[in-house]
Amino acid sequence: ESGDPQKTAFLLRKGWTLYSVTPLYRFHRGRLRDYARLLSACIAAERQKGLAVGVGDELGIKVAISSLPDLQSSEQDPAAVLVQLSLRSQAYPQKAEEKIVWSGCFCCVYGDDLSENLPEDFTCLPLFLVHGPESYTAIVGSWFQKTFDCCFRRLAISPLNLSWMVAMWAGCKVDQAACAVELIFSVPRLPYPLDISYAIHPEDAKALWEGVQKTPGEVTQEDVDGFMDCLYSHFHRHFKIHLSATKLVKVSTVIASAHCDGIIKILQSQYLVGVLMLLTELAISQIQ
Repeated sequence: ESGDPQKTAFLLRKGWTLYSVTPLYRFHRGRLRDYARLLSACIAAERQKGLAVGVGDELGIKVAISSLPDLQSSEQDPAAVLVQLSLRSQAYPQKAEEKIVWSGCFCCVYGDDLSENLPEDFTCLPLFLVHGPESYTAIVGSWFQKTFDCCFRRLAISPLNLSWMVAMWAGCKVDQAACAVELIFSVPRLPYPLDISYAIHPEDAKALWEGVQKTPGEVTQEDVDGFMDCLYSHFHRHFKIHLSATKLVKVSTVIASAHCDGIIKILQSQYLVGVLMLLTELAISQIQ
């Protein structure tokens, strides 16, 4: 579990776009305020070119970069870094309320495999979550890449990884009433888009997972395959459709929802670290 749920609550119930980031070169935590000032100047320059759309002339952008140690889950993990852009009035800077218009969070949750082999000048923050307009994402990403000699890539989630997510999350316990477990499948090779939605009662999904899982507390590919095969068989028995011939594109559970395009929404604070650990693993695998 994270250290202080209040400080990480901003990550919950929002759609985050995922990126993988190669290690940052000569990134120093003691200079976060300097980095915020430099990034602010970069955004101001881009605004003059007309690239930061949706910002009026009377408004300015405030940049805040802070450390987030509450997402640090092992001694080897570097503390997460939060970047926030907010609007403020230049005419009445003291009175106007600041509105956060873009957020980005660099983190590394149990990323020991990559961190321990890095040279001293590099910082491993392989997972980058973004919430906000793409125009700001492009500017912030470009500045970080030029400043710290790193590379950003969209982090897609494969159907195989989506099946792992839905299997593991279906077996999790939550205090509140659980929503249905839903899987969205895309039918390929059609002249028009066609999706199939498959919803399962949460208790049925949990019972199915517990029935196929060989060892409690341990998840294997065989367990996940068994879970999905049972769902496929049930669907075929009722609708005579082979879901194995389609593509799994989205899963939704009470823990989180995830889309193959690399968009995730985390819903439960007690499972936040676990979800970020899985996403960190995916980000590292893309880098390696």
